[in-house]
Amino acid sequence: MTKRNQPTKVVLTMRRKDIRKRKGIRYAEYYNMVEIQDELYRQGMMKKKFYHLMPIIASPQNIRLAYRNLKNNKGSNTPGVDGKTFADYAKLEDVELIRKVQEKLLNYQPKAVRRVYIPKSNGKLRPLGIPTVLDRLVQQSILQVLEPVCESKFHRYSYGFRPNRSCKQAVAMCYKLAQVNGYHYVVDVDIKGFFDHVNHGKLLKQLWSLGIRDKSLLCVISRMLKAPVEENGKRTIPQEGTPQGGVLSPLLANIVLNELDWWIHSQWAGIPIHNPSPSEIWRTGPDGMLYRPGGNTKLQRCNLKHVYIVRYADDFKVFCRNYNAAKRLKIAVERWLLERLHLETSPEKSKITNLEESYSEFLGVKFKLIPKGQKWAIKSHMTDKAIKNQQKALKSLMVQACHDYGNPSVQHIFVNRYNQAVVGIHEYYSMATMVNEDMHRMFISIDKTMKCRCAGKNSLVREKPTKIKGGTDAYIFRKYGKSKQVRYINGFIIAPIAYCKHKSPMCHRPSINQYTPEGRRKIHDMLCKEGYADVLFELGNRMSPLQSVEYCDNRLARFVASKGKCEITGKLLSVNEVHCHHFLPRHLGGTDQYSNLRIVHVDVHRLIHATTPESIQFYLRKTGCYKKPCLDKINRWRASANLPAITL
Repeated sequence: MTKRNQPTKVVLTMRRKDIRKRKGIRYAEYYNMVEIQDELYRQGMMKKKFYHLMPIIASPQNIRLAYRNLKNNKGSNTPGVDGKTFADYAKLEDVELIRKVQEKLLNYQPKAVRRVYIPKSNGKLRPLGIPTVLDRLVQQSILQVLEPVCESKFHRYSYGFRPNRSCKQAVAMCYKLAQVNGYHYVVDVDIKGFFDHVNHGKLLKQLWSLGIRDKSLLCVISRMLKAPVEENGKRTIPQEGTPQGGVLSPLLANIVLNELDWWIHSQWAGIPIHNPSPSEIWRTGPDGMLYRPGGNTKLQRCNLKHVYIVRYADDFKVFCRNYNAAKRLKIAVERWLLERLHLETSPEKSKITNLEESYSEFLGVKFKLIPKGQKWAIKSHMTDKAIKNQQKALKSLMVQACHDYGNPSVQHIFVNRYNQAVVGIHEYYSMATMVNEDMHRMFISIDKTMKCRCAGKNSLVREKPTKIKGGTDAYIFRKYGKSKQVRYINGFIIAPIAYCKHKSPMCHRPSINQYTPEGRRKIHDMLCKEGYADVLFELGNRMSPLQSVEYCDNRLARFVASKGKCEITGKLLSVNEVHCHHFLPRHLGGTDQYSNLRIVHVDVHRLIHATTPESIQFYLRKTGCYKKPCLDKINRWRASANLPAITL
């Protein structure tokens, strides 16, 4: 084997350095996986081949991170075919859980996937495959290692199921291509049942071409794709498709369609310019976007089709400058998908749209171009389907909020649910330029429901109550208090659905990347305290084999939440000073849940549990906890442990 073809082994050198903190990335910081993922991303950008990924996947810190990422998911309490949930595995010791996952990876044989159905927005049912908890942990462990590699290979205009990317960024790019760049024709190609028709052999070849050359890992993924599906007591072996509901499925779907992204890219934007002038060389702007100062001058003079793709999962749009190019691209894309990816398209749903004349729908909004002086401007609405679905959901929540339960606290719960739904709708659909009109349409219908349900009860008023409670009510009042459409039901504020303003969506900045130190510096807004990262590093590697995996995981989470400080004295802690106190002791029924743990100084912990006058006086002098606030908190914690209060 030549030196050039020798397998690349990822060198994992763990350095301690200050790490900026944000919830989306801090889980990786807990278990020192940030630098490992950075190295994988860096080598992926260098087009290295990866032959030794399984040792990283099976490493204890990666498995612990997988548990942390999955345990608080909405589906963590959903059992697989074995009937077990994450609550069953939370009781295991840390080393026992790691051993189970490592043994599973050693000779991977997936258990059957439980088939369930959830309703779609069009009234049909979407099939989901629910793997067992152990299979989910295996998939998450693989995802954490594969994702940095794949992120270095994915196209920049792909937005679905990727870190630090969103629907709004995809829509923003559509607006930019149509309004600023002059691409007024859109090609929509609908793939029939994409997730159910992914070709397994083609997918494994695509993984190989991306540089994933670890054959044992490819074998695990192959077996994962062939996991039996259990439905109504019968088991079938799938010959194609990736199960929706699997942890790894979104990444695999992006890998399949990544080839389409780059093929479209190669038709225009990716064509290299020979002997480019300085103004035609790609540069990075102050916002992190790639651009050519002089534009594609030479490309503009040729007869090639001008084309760009914007994709969110299996929903994508191809932008062209004229109808002739759009017509050719539609035929080419449909043929390419069939011949290259073995995916059929739906002729009824595939079409070409002239944005100067008609709306094009994408991710819940529809947009077109309208003349504005000598230029064109974007005009966008919520889609009719989105208005209908959101209106139906809000009406149902409004009926629950207006019901008289005889208990104000119960009614407050349902009012909060309605308000949360309104805030979420406003946050998402504010990217539509005419969102105010769409919300007003919904308001007319919902307002009738509200008045009808509250008629004769004297509970619906416009006047602000004398006192607004804190929490959700205070937030809603700060956000919507200026609106004349605000109503109060039994003193609880109701968020006005029509009070919504347009916010221009922003394009994704390539410089924002969680797998590079520079990218994380732009993501985070607060630097860790000096020495805090070192303590977190050591604490993450001090996993007691006698403690449950839930305790080890929640101890780290509590340490981060307390910002590395003692929760009694407020002082920063070194690694040898960190102790974790159970608010309700385990012998009295306490658990290892996050809410029952407290981070304290080792001497404060001993003071909390001290029983003799001598030891109490000794640790009082040592900790200096004579002041009333500290002593009151210590006494509250001692009371929960059935210990007498400390008096001076």
